Amino acid sequence: MARYFFHLRCPESDVLDPSGADLRDPDQAWEAARATARDLMEAQPDANVNWLGCHFEVVDEAGEIVFELPFSEVVEIRPKPN
Repeated sequence: MARYFFHLRCPESDVLDPSGADLRDPDQAWEAARATARDLMEAQPDANVNWLGCHFEVVDEAGEIVFELPFSEVVEIRPKPN
C-alpha cells in the first residue's frame, strides 16, 4: 500500500489534501480521483466553482506528482429522457 494525496486545483482556489489515502497502486488512485471528481460535480452542481476548470493533482508520500486528472475528462454526457 502507498499513500496518495488528492489536491484539488481550481482556477478560483486550491484545496490541499492533508491526510491522503492508502491505496494499492496508481490505478486505484486514478479510480478514486475519477469517482471523487464525479461526486463533487454531481453533489454540488450549483456551487460557485468552475468544475470543468478543476483538476486533481495526485501526489505520493515523497511529494512527487503521480498524475493530474482534469475534471473535464470525467464528465459523462447523458441523453435526455424522452
